[in-house]
Amino acid sequence: MKKSFIFAVVLACSMASAMAQQAKYVFYFIGDGMGLNQVNTTEFYRASVNGKLGIDPMCFASFPYTTFATSYSASSDVTDSAAGGTALATGVKTYNGVIGLDANKQAVNSIAVWAKNSGKKVGVCTTVSIDHATPAAFYAHQVDRNMYHEIGRDLPVSGFDYFGGSDFLNPEKDGVELHKLCEDAGYTWAYGYEEGKAKWQTADKLIMVQTKEAAKKNPAEVPYAIDRGPNDLALTQIVETGINMLTKNNKKGFFLMVEGGSIDHACHGMDAATMIKETIDFDEAIKVAYEFYKQHPKETLIVITADHETGGVVPGNGRYELNLQALQYQKCSVDKVTDRFKELKESKGRKATWEDAKAILSDCFGLFTKVPVAWRDEANLRTVFEDTFFQGGTESNWYGNNAKIAAAGRDLLSRLAMVSWASGSHSDGYVPVFAVGAGAEQFHGRLNNIDIPEITAKIAGYKK
Repeated sequence: MKKSFIFAVVLACSMASAMAQQAKYVFYFIGDGMGLNQVNTTEFYRASVNGKLGIDPMCFASFPYTTFATSYSASSDVTDSAAGGTALATGVKTYNGVIGLDANKQAVNSIAVWAKNSGKKVGVCTTVSIDHATPAAFYAHQVDRNMYHEIGRDLPVSGFDYFGGSDFLNPEKDGVELHKLCEDAGYTWAYGYEEGKAKWQTADKLIMVQTKEAAKKNPAEVPYAIDRGPNDLALTQIVETGINMLTKNNKKGFFLMVEGGSIDHACHGMDAATMIKETIDFDEAIKVAYEFYKQHPKETLIVITADHETGGVVPGNGRYELNLQALQYQKCSVDKVTDRFKELKESKGRKATWEDAKAILSDCFGLFTKVPVAWRDEANLRTVFEDTFFQGGTESNWYGNNAKIAAAGRDLLSRLAMVSWASGSHSDGYVPVFAVGAGAEQFHGRLNNIDIPEITAKIAGYKK
């Protein structure tokens, strides 16, 4: 009798412990292109601008459970965002370029679908377009990541409760307009944060994107944090609205995927200051989730990882020191520096002088005024300007074209800050994994990226 009683008590305690570890609320953050060194460089930068050696830790990088994961795809050691996103969404490896399909081109459901099927509310949001590779992997099934319209058609079929991002990339095709398609499926559109605040309380399902004016300028992403104006949509606002939508009239819990998509874009442009500001901005969005976690610590899980590393960035360029504080003087992205040079060419044409160019480099990068430039480096910049500016010379990357003089200024500032770049493309470097909350201790040891959604789903008790 006594043994039976003890066994019953132990069993009850075990069951209670298991229940306590089940995550009712799940935040799944993906820093697109955010490898280990993106995090490391950002923390060194934060310390350097305060005159300190070492690191100034970000919130998410201080989470108690930390490890790393591989990111290779079914077709290559170096993944793209489609295969990387699909792996993190579904727990299945696939070929580069494929969205929500396995290596045999068969549809596979994501952790977001598992959560929805388990009675949870679901949100998918990003700083880039909502039909881009990573967010798309959570709701779409297409053979090519560039089939933006077809991916967009999959969005309302998902029935998810909340989407956030810049907008659709290809909203109209073959007589089908995606905004109307979503409206017909019961979604309310909110253009900008102010509309989102006004509509989330009454909306059954909500899609919040940037204002129509901002989308006309660039539907592919919300402005970089370094370029953000007072009316521009921010990732913190997207997350805040998502929490409001997913907790409204909901006692069963939620799953919210949040992508910091522009970290990758900045790294494709080998733009160190913009990458750092995007990583800090990503951390600010995670802080919004962390505040929620502090109110529900036994029921909330926050997981942070990345789909791949971009750029092969390293804090260091051969000398046993860093000068990252120089990056604080860059006031806008390289894309905006290019815009400044376009304006110069339009306003002055061939009357534009080196002094005009030098003023832009000083104003945007802090070169010459805040960051000393040697005469030889100035001579090299001047040669680039005089040889390429009037011919419209550009440097292409995955997401745009930069004026060669803007790229040259960027490269000089990186060198002076002692930041090195291997390329403007992806690498197969390890990606970090950070976790806090219910069941977070299960993230340990070296992981494969396909392990991350499986572990998360197990902790949350999702049914596939």
